[in-house]
Amino acid sequence: MLTGCAQDLIFSDVNRDTVEVLARNGCEVVTPPKQDCCGSLHAHNGEWKLAQQLARKNIDRFSPEQFDAIITNSGGCGSHLKHFAKLLAGDSAYENRAREWDRKVKDIHEWLVQIGIQPPSKDQPAQTVTYHESCHLCHGQKITSQPRQLLRAIPNLRLVELPESNWCCGSAGIYNLIQPEMANQLLERKLKHVRSTGAEVVTTGNPGCLIQIINGAEREGLKLRVVHPVTLLAEAYRRGK
Repeated sequence: MLTGCAQDLIFSDVNRDTVEVLARNGCEVVTPPKQDCCGSLHAHNGEWKLAQQLARKNIDRFSPEQFDAIITNSGGCGSHLKHFAKLLAGDSAYENRAREWDRKVKDIHEWLVQIGIQPPSKDQPAQTVTYHESCHLCHGQKITSQPRQLLRAIPNLRLVELPESNWCCGSAGIYNLIQPEMANQLLERKLKHVRSTGAEVVTTGNPGCLIQIINGAEREGLKLRVVHPVTLLAEAYRRGK
């Protein structure tokens, strides 16, 4: 499992939840103690050689040939991580290994649905939840149904569809830093739709989106919990102990 940079620093609880959920679903989880950045921001901003160097380090660190899957729980990272073969095309030492890497990289929602989600106990509190789609997860990785399937696997959870769920929240990597005015307009539009659902919980599978929506909700004084979908599943498993 890849622990990520922002995810590990800001949302380390999501990484713990991810490992717990994988273990509950019969997976043996390996998390190398030293990990490198995936290089997504480098590639997005034209630092191609640095992105290639980081891709090689990740391939060496994880040795994709040894694992059934390489798990990421960050939509933004995953969108980049699945294209190492293109990034390292023409590199005789890494091109074939990069193809194997791309084949093994799985978003956490994607993997859980693929192997079958073990249902939590039915003794769960009622909660109304809506789901914001990370741009990199839905548009980049084409993963849209799997997070919803994960949420619907939790008893007593009512999933309310978010209008314009696949519209950007304004985070978009570093967009909220370099284009704050437009990013705020997108955030305000997103929060307006969140309020319309009446949900008490918003879920999203990307740390950038989590930060953006958390900050927006606090600024507007909304009583809103903003979490990764895997956190809700982990909590449901713990209640069933």
